[in-house]
Amino acid sequence: MSKNPLAWKFILIAVVIGVAFLFSFPPKERINLGLDLKGGAHYLMQVQTETAIKFEMDRVQNSLGQRFKTDGIGYQAILPAGEAALEIRGTSPDQRPEIRTTLEQFVGGWEQESLGEGTWRIRMPSTYRSQVELEAVDTTLATIRKRIDSLGVSDPIIQKSGIDGKRILVQLPGVEDPTRVKDLLKNPAMLEWKEVTYPPGADPSNWGPPAGQDAVIALFGGVLPSDTELFAQRIDQPDGTVVEVWWPLKRVSVVAGRDLRDARRSQDEWGDPAVSFELTQEAGKRFEVATRENLGRRMAIVLGDANNKEVLSAPTIQGVIRDVGIIQGGGFTIQTADDLSIKLRSGAIPTEVTILEERTVGPSLGRDSIRSGLAAGSAGFLGVMLFMLLYYRMSGVNAVIALALNILFVFGALGALPFLFSAAGIRATLTLPGIAGLILVVGMAVDSNVLIFERIREELKLGKTVRSAVDQGFGKAFTTILDCNITTVIAAVFLSVYGTGPVRGFAVTLIIGLIASMFTAVFVSRQLFELVLLRIRPDQSLSI
Repeated sequence: MSKNPLAWKFILIAVVIGVAFLFSFPPKERINLGLDLKGGAHYLMQVQTETAIKFEMDRVQNSLGQRFKTDGIGYQAILPAGEAALEIRGTSPDQRPEIRTTLEQFVGGWEQESLGEGTWRIRMPSTYRSQVELEAVDTTLATIRKRIDSLGVSDPIIQKSGIDGKRILVQLPGVEDPTRVKDLLKNPAMLEWKEVTYPPGADPSNWGPPAGQDAVIALFGGVLPSDTELFAQRIDQPDGTVVEVWWPLKRVSVVAGRDLRDARRSQDEWGDPAVSFELTQEAGKRFEVATRENLGRRMAIVLGDANNKEVLSAPTIQGVIRDVGIIQGGGFTIQTADDLSIKLRSGAIPTEVTILEERTVGPSLGRDSIRSGLAAGSAGFLGVMLFMLLYYRMSGVNAVIALALNILFVFGALGALPFLFSAAGIRATLTLPGIAGLILVVGMAVDSNVLIFERIREELKLGKTVRSAVDQGFGKAFTTILDCNITTVIAAVFLSVYGTGPVRGFAVTLIIGLIASMFTAVFVSRQLFELVLLRIRPDQSLSI
């Protein structure tokens, strides 16, 4: 046994202080600052899972049409027939077995019904609808994470939020172009190649649509073919005006968003920015067949979401293309070409996303917040320190030392948690409300010392010895301190789990500070009193 029973306790305290110093300094490198201190963008987004059904039906419509073509099954059109149903029209009665086999393989488990006269109806089952809605949030989260990673943002926070898990929290430190970020977060970027439906008597080699939807429909005798719908293209004119034309395009796309393997910014033959893309092996085979069948004819490049699609360009196919192509003629700048390639490369967002909360903080405002927060914290600490020294005399020094260590341990924990638990995604970030939480922790830590000191005073007034008064003071105050801190920690945990942004920053600092105050007020402060008791004579009083 050690001759000095306090030795191992002070060794433990020294080790904790050393570790706290290691993870606290230098603060700029060790402590992650929140957006309100570092500057950047904050978005809280709501995933509209009900719109995921529309996206899924569009995907099935395109994929099923491509599958029919691959299997040699003729059809006139595949059309929406309600919220979660499709009608396949114009099939041959002789191909009923082939159609049923393809449907079983491609949409097995869906409700299938033959309506006669070559028409079939398929409907998405309710269990599959629920699965699509649940997966929409995870897919959207993964897609947004890929897009943000492509921007090279350091230490982004991208995670689910809210009780129902249908919200996504995105925090991007250091981002200074929120408009570009919002476009990357919200734009589904569904790219499709569609065949043009030419009106009777048109020359495919040089035909272009007239301005106005009615003029295009009139070319088809007033009614569009059932397998065709209109898509707008906005064309910039030399005089700065914009002309809108409407292209009659096939409903079923030759290539859809998930057929892309890669996309990169490149240049066209004139050196202007463009976007090159690479298709999957299966899509490349389909595209090769489609471009061979459409040599000398136009095919349209369509970009958008399930409810708002727009033609980027409609180039004439000059040669057979397999799995590599280029998107040009879209009036790209270097940044818009980069952004489009990021969206295409990361994949389409399979639902609509609404931004519920948006905050942008500039770096200069963040620096001002740091200065203001540190000034307020320093003033609070000095005020508490003076009160403890004046009111509790030499015992106040004990409380000041415990307070200083408490702040050090908080900063040490903020620096250590991301390092120790980065693989688990556990982060600790200092925010402006977090500084407020730190100031509150100082007050609560002092409150613990006040409880102990007042209890020691009462014991001394009862005539107890200094040793007995200190023992009784710490022993009787411990239960009250523990109860108070535990209830506050529980409340802070709920704030951390269910709160966002400033609320979470406040809660994280409060939790760490309360745990640290338990260690400093009860353990460290007690050992400092033990040092004093070793040197005090039985007839001496305690400066308290």
